[in-house]
Amino acid sequence: MASHIALGKKGELIAQEHLRQHQYNILAVNWRSKHREIDIIATISGCLVFFEIKTLADNLFGWPEQHVNYGKRKNLLAAAAVYMDQMKELPAEVRFDVISITFTKGEEYELVHFEDAF
Repeated sequence: MASHIALGKKGELIAQEHLRQHQYNILAVNWRSKHREIDIIATISGCLVFFEIKTLADNLFGWPEQHVNYGKRKNLLAAAAVYMDQMKELPAEVRFDVISITFTKGEEYELVHFEDAF
């Protein structure tokens, strides 16, 4: 497996653990609609949350959250619309969050959770 793919998977596992520790109920991981993917779908306090997880080995090329560009946001919004179309009952609130993970030294990392990112 390519190192960037392994790093991304590692970041997703870290994000899942972070969400569980903060009482999120994870509904789906790597949910796909055609070529679009939502990294994590979860709920908390009646709010449906779609997550984009970005992980970098370092910050030489900027912070992970800076890589959630217009195209990525557009694809996430489109996939979320498909997901919600399949729901029997829509939640009162929906938001889009970004979890940014930057590795610093070895296994040490910095995690930042941006609620309602876009």
